[in-house]
Amino acid sequence: MNPLRRTFLKGTGAAGTLAVALAAGLLKPGQVLAGEWNKAAFEAHGIIDALKGIGAGSPIDSKDIAIKAPDIAENGAVVPVEVTSKIPGTEQISIVVEKNDRPLIAVFNLLNGAEGFVSTRIKMSQTSAVKILVKAGGKMYTASKEVKVTIGGCGG
Repeated sequence: MNPLRRTFLKGTGAAGTLAVALAAGLLKPGQVLAGEWNKAAFEAHGIIDALKGIGAGSPIDSKDIAIKAPDIAENGAVVPVEVTSKIPGTEQISIVVEKNDRPLIAVFNLLNGAEGFVSTRIKMSQTSAVKILVKAGGKMYTASKEVKVTIGGCGG
């Protein structure tokens, strides 16, 4: 079979399935859109402003937040990070890298009792603390881990 034809048929089938789901009301366009963009927090150049932007004025240290990240990252452009929160009622997990030009890396909103777990890859410009902030029950909790970077990832 012609590879171009096969690709066309797969694309047509996927588009048709999506159209049927939309028409049946199984998938609503508002459900697939990302949350509102917190421009001030993500564009902040200092950690204090980034923390203020996500409402983390004075977070409480917690041992119920587990961070899995390498001790030494060979390439700062792709640093794997896994976060597990055992704090009951976890609503939000944020990742901040203190020495990045723009320290706020990600904010994950966990809805409807979702498990407090996220896994992603982040960019780090230099050796720094990776700080995790967890919002639960209207309070902010924090934990951090130092990650050494041998090759910079943010323009380094």
